[in-house]
Amino acid sequence: MSEVPPLLRHVLSTLAYRASRVVLDVPAGFADVSVGHGSNSAGTILAHVGDVLDWAESMARGAEAWARHPATSWEADVERLYAALGRLDARLAAGQAPACAAERLLQGPLADALTHVGQLALLRRVAGAPVPGENFFVADVAAGRVGPEQAAPVPAVPSSPPSTDPPRRP
Repeated sequence: MSEVPPLLRHVLSTLAYRASRVVLDVPAGFADVSVGHGSNSAGTILAHVGDVLDWAESMARGAEAWARHPATSWEADVERLYAALGRLDARLAAGQAPACAAERLLQGPLADALTHVGQLALLRRVAGAPVPGENFFVADVAAGRVGPEQAAPVPAVPSSPPSTDPPRRP
C-alpha cells in the first residue's frame, strides 16, 4: 500500500470523538462498574481499548506486538487511549502508509475499539450516568482531532415515524 486512505484517519477521529463522550467526566467509582459476576469492569474494558490501539499501531508500523496491560487508574488509562490514538494518527498523517492493509486495521482493532466504547456507554447507563443522545451524523468530527478535546455535541433530533402513505411518483 503506497498511500494512507483518508477514511482511516477519519475512523480514528470518530473513535476519539465517541470515546470523549463516554470516558470523560465519569462518576466516581465508574472504573469498577460491571454488569455482573464474571463480566469485565469499565476499567478493565478501558485498559483493553488501550491494548487494542497499541496493537493497531504496532501493526501499522510493521512490528505486530500484543501486550496486555492491567487497568491502572481511570485517568491514566484515558490518557493511554488518547496517546495511542495520537501515535497511530501521527504515523498516518506523516504519509506513512500502514505496513498492513488498512482494511485489516479497520475490521480488527479499530472496530474492536469502537465496540468497546459502546460497552462503556452502556455501563455509564448502568451506573446512572448515561451519555446524552447525539446526532453523530452531523457531528464535527475532523481527521487529526484524536485527543480528548472535541467539538461540542450536536443534540439528537427525534426521529419521526415512517410514513404509511404510499410513495408519490414524480
